Amino acid sequence: MKTSWRTASLVATAASVLALTTACGQDNTTTPASAAQNVGATAPAGGYGSPGGGTATGAGNGYGADGNQSTGSPTPAAPAGKLTVAANPDLGNVLTDGSGLTLYRFDKDTANPPTSNCDGDCATTWPPVPADDATAGVGIDKALLGEVTRADGSKQLTIGGWPAYRYAKDVNSGDVNGQGVGGKWFALAPNGKKASLSSLPGLSVRKDPKLGDIIVDKKGMTVYRFLKDQAWPKSVSNCTGACLEKWPAVGPVSADDTVGVKKKGLMPFTRPDGVKQMTVNCWPIYTFSGDKAPGDTNGQGVGGTWYAVAPDGKPVGAPGK
Repeated sequence: MKTSWRTASLVATAASVLALTTACGQDNTTTPASAAQNVGATAPAGGYGSPGGGTATGAGNGYGADGNQSTGSPTPAAPAGKLTVAANPDLGNVLTDGSGLTLYRFDKDTANPPTSNCDGDCATTWPPVPADDATAGVGIDKALLGEVTRADGSKQLTIGGWPAYRYAKDVNSGDVNGQGVGGKWFALAPNGKKASLSSLPGLSVRKDPKLGDIIVDKKGMTVYRFLKDQAWPKSVSNCTGACLEKWPAVGPVSADDTVGVKKKGLMPFTRPDGVKQMTVNCWPIYTFSGDKAPGDTNGQGVGGTWYAVAPDGKPVGAPGK
C-alpha cells in the first residue's frame, strides 16, 4: 500500500476538473464551497446536533478501558476489509471498517510522518487496524489510504496519514463509544480528519442500510431527484413555488468539494428565477424539508416521483430506472 497519498490526491483532483468539460447545455461554472446553499430552505443552519467531543475518560489506565487489561501483546485485530462511509446524526460522515465498526484517530499520533504512539494497554483498548487487506469503498479516496510500520513490525492502516484504530467498547455497527474519550480519541472522517458535521464536503456518499450508496449534502442530509425534471438536452427543474419550499434546491457546489460523486455532468444550471441549482449527471438535486437529521430518508418514494440519488445520478429504487 502506497504512502504517497498527497501526490495521488493531487492527480485525482486534476482529473476531476478535466471531467467537467462535458456540459448539460449550461455553463460549467462552479461556485466556491463557502457559497453553496440550498434554495428555498427556511430552516436555520444549525439544529442537527453537536459533535460528541466529550472528554470523559475510562477508569484505570486512562485509555477509556476498565483498567484491567493485560499488559501482554494485544489479540491480533480483524482485517479492515472494504472501508465504508456511515452517517451519524452528530458527527456527519464517519469512516467504518468492513463490519461497520467505527474507526478512530489518536491526538498523540502524527500524520506527517505517520506515527503511532499507542502500544501496550492502549493497543488492547484501541486495536490498530491492519493495513493488509484494506480497500476504499464508495465515497472514500483510495489515495488517502496508506500504512505505517508499528514498533512490533506490523503494518497499521493510515487515513490521510493518521493511524486508524477500533475501540474495544464498540460492539455493534454504528457504535461511536470512543468519540472524545480522554479528549484525545475521535472518530475518523473519510478524509482522515476528525469526524464532524463541519468536515463534510459539499456533496459526498454514504451507505444507507436500506438504500445502499446515496448522495448527501454538506450537512449530511439526503439528496433527492424529481422524476418530472429534465436533464437533456439541458437541465430543467419542474419544482417551483410550494414544491420548492418542501424540496429545497441544492445550491452550487465546487467539483473539488465532492467525494465519491460522478464528475461527468456535475455542475450548476440557472433556474427560471435566476438562481443557480446543482446537478448530478445533469439532473437537478434537492433536499427534503421532512428530513430532520443526517441519515433521514423520509423523502424516499414520496408521490412516486421523489427518490434518493445514487453516486452516478440515478434515482435509487425508482420503478424502471
